[in-house]
Amino acid sequence: MQRACLRRDASYDGIFFVGVRTTGIFCRPSCPARKPRPTHVAFFVTPTAALLSGYRPCYRCRPLEADGWAPDWVRQLLRRMDDAPARRMCDADLRALGIAPARARRYFKRYYGMTFQAYHRARRMGSALAEIGRGADLTQVALQHGYGSNSGFRDAFEHTFGQPPGRSRRAACIVTRTLESPLGPLVAAATPAALCLLEFADEQAPDRRTIELQKVFGCAVVPGSNEHLERLSAEIAQYFAGKRRRFTVKLDYRGTPFQRAVWEQLLRIPYGQTVSYEEIARRVGRPAAQRAVGMANHHNRIAIVVPCHRVVNKSGALGGYGGGLWRKQFLLDLERRVVGQSR
Repeated sequence: MQRACLRRDASYDGIFFVGVRTTGIFCRPSCPARKPRPTHVAFFVTPTAALLSGYRPCYRCRPLEADGWAPDWVRQLLRRMDDAPARRMCDADLRALGIAPARARRYFKRYYGMTFQAYHRARRMGSALAEIGRGADLTQVALQHGYGSNSGFRDAFEHTFGQPPGRSRRAACIVTRTLESPLGPLVAAATPAALCLLEFADEQAPDRRTIELQKVFGCAVVPGSNEHLERLSAEIAQYFAGKRRRFTVKLDYRGTPFQRAVWEQLLRIPYGQTVSYEEIARRVGRPAAQRAVGMANHHNRIAIVVPCHRVVNKSGALGGYGGGLWRKQFLLDLERRVVGQSR
């Protein structure tokens, strides 16, 4: 392993991870950073083991990318769409960027639940809906979003939103985007009014996530961004940097009255502290409902911001966590470390 590390052998990436005792960082074997002395190195089979040993992921080689974060060529495509969401991209445009259309189709189908062209079309439709909501002329919107005829635009729009553009002046949709984090990619979603979802990208399949959002909120789900996701992006980065303890982004957490009561109690748990499932049950007036509290935690759609990671067993054991217990431990350790440094 030491030889593979010194050679920066990428073939060992994902097979083991390298912890540097002097910096508290863990890396992939291929990390381009200067290599430490062998006596300062610890090896781990999984990123979980490194995190639980107190190491944080390297920002240069991003050892958690194997858990789902997009490679550079995908980031390039996503940036192009963010910069010009109304611009149409065909297979020739992909080839001009050095990207095989089949490769893009397979990757987006696997990680976003739709082909690249379907993803891009949905992104354009979200942009078009926003323009229509601001009173733009339908013909101009169709032309600006790559459609040569009103009929083609109308068909694509109705396929996405279930109604023609002329009836959509007041229609709303949920927009989704992916955010980076030290724990792997996060998927965030927001209505025009508030944030409605934040979860780790590997928690569930994209198709299932979309179906659930459509069922709960009764509107289309398209790639994009809005003011709430922009605010969340900045606040999440500050949180993981240890510079934010409280989120200000607006929330829309829909559920049963009991679930909402539990989630509201989660929002009252102070940063850096934990509360037992039993205590949450007592606070909502159902002292025997610890298991139901656990299920409400499980159905919390807004991780980190609605801090279900701060609920643990009465014994102090972690209990459960949809994103994986290693992530729960990381979040708790992060908050405790920040609190400890401020004393």
